[in-house]
Amino acid sequence: MPQRTIRFSEALVKGIDAAARERGFPSPVSFIRFAVEQEIDNKRQEESARAEERSAASFDQVHGELFRLRRAQQALFAYVDTLSKTILTCMPEPPADARPQAVARAKERYDRLLKSAGAAMNGDSRTALLDLVSNGSAEA
Repeated sequence: MPQRTIRFSEALVKGIDAAARERGFPSPVSFIRFAVEQEIDNKRQEESARAEERSAASFDQVHGELFRLRRAQQALFAYVDTLSKTILTCMPEPPADARPQAVARAKERYDRLLKSAGAAMNGDSRTALLDLVSNGSAEA
């Protein structure tokens, strides 16, 4: 173990000696070692606490983003729901003899709508929609 030489003032030496005796250390040197180790451990704990604080701040930020995303998704769902109800309420039913032809045209328009929406999307959402379109056309 390497040795170090440290110079203390006379008052500090008396304080170290008194503290070592009060706390039951066999020598002032063992008290100094203990004090240095405690200071180093305290530094590690402070660094750990700062890392925890940064992680907590990151989680809070992600939580806020998810909350805003959820609110936007709910608003979009409400918009689409209201639009669908309006269209379905105002659109007249086709006559019975034209119904099969109207259903066939509606399916074609629906497929085009899905493909158009998929083309407008980016990233994983687009892949998910393309999977939906390919699965939907296999079932039809």
